[in-house]
Amino acid sequence: MSGAGILLMAYGAPERLDQVEAYYTHIRRGSPPTAELLAELMARYGAIGGGSPLSRIVDAQRAALAAELGRRGRPAPVYAGMKHIQPFVGDVVRGMSADGIDRIVAVALAPQHSSFNEQTYRKAVEDAASSLGDGAPSVTVVGSWHDQPHLIAAMATATEEALARCDDPSRAHVFFTAHSLPERITGGTDPYAHEVAATAALVAERLGIERCDVAFQSAGRTGDKWIGPELTAEIARVAAAGAREIVVCPVGFVADHLEVLYDIDVEAQAIARRLGVRLERARSMNDDPTFIAALADIAETALADPLPA
Repeated sequence: MSGAGILLMAYGAPERLDQVEAYYTHIRRGSPPTAELLAELMARYGAIGGGSPLSRIVDAQRAALAAELGRRGRPAPVYAGMKHIQPFVGDVVRGMSADGIDRIVAVALAPQHSSFNEQTYRKAVEDAASSLGDGAPSVTVVGSWHDQPHLIAAMATATEEALARCDDPSRAHVFFTAHSLPERITGGTDPYAHEVAATAALVAERLGIERCDVAFQSAGRTGDKWIGPELTAEIARVAAAGAREIVVCPVGFVADHLEVLYDIDVEAQAIARRLGVRLERARSMNDDPTFIAALADIAETALADPLPA
């Protein structure tokens, strides 16, 4: 095999409870979590069935993207690598090189990019490639794709479906959510919060939604201040103002995993119920065909760009 290959990159998540401690330790850069923190995370994974479906979903996205590129007459092998669990991004890059791939187009499965996250994905790919020495594959790391037309179309459809489940869609309050990040990371010129707001605005405009806000979720357990407003606090705010139906569209996530299946479907849902509010969540993108078309557009554009001289 020779030529270009696509690398999809995701954060990673444990599929089984016996993987949680090693995964959490990797996130903490080798520092094991306290017994209390580990027990809390184990309980959360237990509440969604004992592990995350993320690895399986990313593999389905990988296979669907390869099939879509083939249908378009632009066949290319597609690989998947994770930041915090096997198969690690660096190991996949080395495997791609062993397969004869001489150009890697790497796409982080996070539409809105923060400088910090983009740098960590880029470093993982580029460090692995440079370790291969002469003959290493060239690397193109795709930048932000928060406004990709097929992405917006797919998220709008999912949001519209969720609204249709409400008794009165015209009065439902919509929250577009993304993962919170520490303010020290997103301060200054970092584009993350602006891109989250831009994705939300494009989906809302497509559907003509006026009762909507952006909220952040899943803040970490650190001493840092994390960006907000926070989703559960926002649910309480609109409930106090009279909202009785809420739709949550997690525009910062493209697959079911803990932040969706627990933080929204369990934690936020419980708060909504306690406040007498109905909460509907827009389904995740997973291997939705329109979403896969977005990834194919991104890959085709990157493959068509000439390599830097």
